[in-house]
Amino acid sequence: MANDYFEFFSLPRKLVVDVPALEKQFYVLSRKLHPDRFAARPVAEQEAALAESSLLNDAYRTLKEPVARTQYLLTLEGVELEEQSRAATDAARASGTQKKQIVPPELLEEVFELNMQLAEMRAAKEMGEDEPELRRDLMTAKDAFDEKMVETQAELTALWNKWDAALDAGDENGKLKTRDAMVVLLNKRSYLRNLVRDVNAALE
Repeated sequence: MANDYFEFFSLPRKLVVDVPALEKQFYVLSRKLHPDRFAARPVAEQEAALAESSLLNDAYRTLKEPVARTQYLLTLEGVELEEQSRAATDAARASGTQKKQIVPPELLEEVFELNMQLAEMRAAKEMGEDEPELRRDLMTAKDAFDEKMVETQAELTALWNKWDAALDAGDENGKLKTRDAMVVLLNKRSYLRNLVRDVNAALE
């Protein structure tokens, strides 16, 4: 039994996946591993089928979603994405600290400005005051970050094709460069998502 999700579905480690075909395969395998088919079998076989069924669900859930697929592929390539790692989130939650995130250099100025505005907004809220101008500024900032999210997604999509082409060509250097670029973009995407979430919370 393969524990690699790509292997499980007999797929190459590519980032552009035929999702309808993947779904079709998922349903075929689901039927094959259905508990009813193993009801009369020995306990060991039932447990093995259950474990495989669980792996099938995890693999399908991960591979059908492009960003989850990318994150998974990067872990197979030996990359630990700090911002995405559940361990980092849990550790931060347990210790009551904030999860350390690297601010993408090109966002430093905007993030500094935004943090000032968020602090002002929180202070105004605590005093029961409404700040229409500040609210407008935050809405503008949110729109700008939303736009950056769209741009980041487009850049990521282009890198998926680059990765697949490098894989087909056996271009290890191309794969490495693409892998590193994807890490930067995923961290940026994660950071932007958190910024948008913070702004939404402040505007509520």
